[in-house]
Amino acid sequence: MYDEREQSPEHGPLAGFTVGVTAARRADELGALLERRGAAVLHAPALRIVPLSDDSELLAATKEIIGRAPDIAVATTAIGFRGWVEAADGWGLGEDLLERLRGVRILARGPKVKGAIRAAGLTEEWSPASESMAEVLDRLLEEGVDGLRIAVQLHGEPLPGFVESLRAGGAEVVGVPVYRWLPPEDIGPVDRMIDTLVARTLDAVTFTSAPAAASLLSRAEERGLLDDLLAALGHDVLPACVGPVTALPLQARGVGTVQPERFRLGPLVQLLCRELPSRARTLPVAGHRVEIRGHAVLVDGELRPVPPAGMSLLRALSRKPGWVVSRAELLRALPGAGRDEHAVETAMARLRTALGAPKLIQTVVKRGYRLALDPATDAKYDAAV
Repeated sequence: MYDEREQSPEHGPLAGFTVGVTAARRADELGALLERRGAAVLHAPALRIVPLSDDSELLAATKEIIGRAPDIAVATTAIGFRGWVEAADGWGLGEDLLERLRGVRILARGPKVKGAIRAAGLTEEWSPASESMAEVLDRLLEEGVDGLRIAVQLHGEPLPGFVESLRAGGAEVVGVPVYRWLPPEDIGPVDRMIDTLVARTLDAVTFTSAPAAASLLSRAEERGLLDDLLAALGHDVLPACVGPVTALPLQARGVGTVQPERFRLGPLVQLLCRELPSRARTLPVAGHRVEIRGHAVLVDGELRPVPPAGMSLLRALSRKPGWVVSRAELLRALPGAGRDEHAVETAMARLRTALGAPKLIQTVVKRGYRLALDPATDAKYDAAV
């Protein structure tokens, strides 16, 4: 019989799973973190970033702030703040901008942007331990903002309710759009990712910005696939967001997401390392421990890659563990198999070879196939079916 004790497999915790990455910025870093833990990665940037030095809106905001200093500046991201200073330097306005900001109360969203502020020779007045823009807003409103001029660094998307709340409190708000999102120049990878999501051949998809999530949903809607995409994200594919702001476009469509406690790439990957294995189906079959993952199977802790057709058959069998599944039903589970039941026999032979343990699946003459569920567990699964 299989050993239920914890094993120390050589593969990573995400081995056998395929994860989609929609990020444009830091996509290589996120992809490397996922691959290091064993995942297969599908990358499709759902947007592109307008270079800061080419952004006329940022130039106009910079000149406005130099011309008339704000009372308070809110810095939200390190890369955005650094990019703003670098862009100002490129326009010959860097020293003027820093000189103006030296007399301004600066609030920083978190430790990374604090570091960027100090690297520029400035000092922040305050930063919330929670790294939450909601806490920044609460502090400002409690102190009172009526009559104040506040510069807010926008990080790619409008901060939901933040600017509106400040204006409702009587503040004049100057938005600083440090970078802007546009649809990708090549929409092909996004379309392929949507097709893959709808086909349920991804196990999870990651989002690191709200615009990426909104862009993916918008493209699916243009193609008439929005309902199919939402159904996949709601049941079969795990949507993982780096934080609550990123999740808003998905939540607005009724899609639940998972998010790490700390809004960073590392914790996001750690979250997937816990969530995806916990969602995998594990069964005791023919004296072996079989764990069914996205594109592979763990047999007694050994990773066995399985072709897509074989995975389709295995999932159909695992939905009725120990029960006979007819060739006709298995044929329907095979994508694009047509009407020839011989396709089932061919795919089944390849599946058995891939698993490396032929006795896991039994042939029941003239009826079909069944997973050879261990006798001690038959009663449990019989009652559940």
